[in-house]
Amino acid sequence: MTAPLTWQKSSFSGGGTGDDCVELALPSTAPNSIHLRESDHPATILTTTPTAIHALLATIKHGTDLP
Repeated sequence: MTAPLTWQKSSFSGGGTGDDCVELALPSTAPNSIHLRESDHPATILTTTPTAIHALLATIKHGTDLP
């Protein structure tokens, strides 16, 4: 049986009903992965790695092309 995920909201989500924000979870069964979902579509989950997230955020921040 898979342990339930503990989802965390983005600090940029603001208040309100909580149905339009990005959430993430760190699965205990796969410590080198990150799950992402949009709260208004919780069944759709993107799984990626910390390295890929870091590259994406650096690209967004600096406006450069992905490698």
